[in-house]
Amino acid sequence: MNFDGFDWDEGNLGKCCKHGVTVAQIEAVFANDPLVLADSGHSDVEARFHAIGTSGAARPVFLVFTFRVVEGARLLRPISARYMHAQEIAFYEKEISGSEER
Repeated sequence: MNFDGFDWDEGNLGKCCKHGVTVAQIEAVFANDPLVLADSGHSDVEARFHAIGTSGAARPVFLVFTFRVVEGARLLRPISARYMHAQEIAFYEKEISGSEER
């Protein structure tokens, strides 16, 4: 997944961090090769995606994000973030182990 950086402002900082996930953890998820899935059901205006991954130290994180082009740079804009529930963690671990077997 190619992007030039992150797009943070007051509009997404509060929503992303309200569940205890920090900006550093969110950015670390994308450094650790997350599982990315399209989210076609939530926006008619822009493409949205789900990312499931780990920040290294904490339990897995579920993120919703989009891409924005700002001054020619393709930026990843987090929309929301939270720690994953047990069922989501089981799905993530199954997907990751399945992709490693391929």
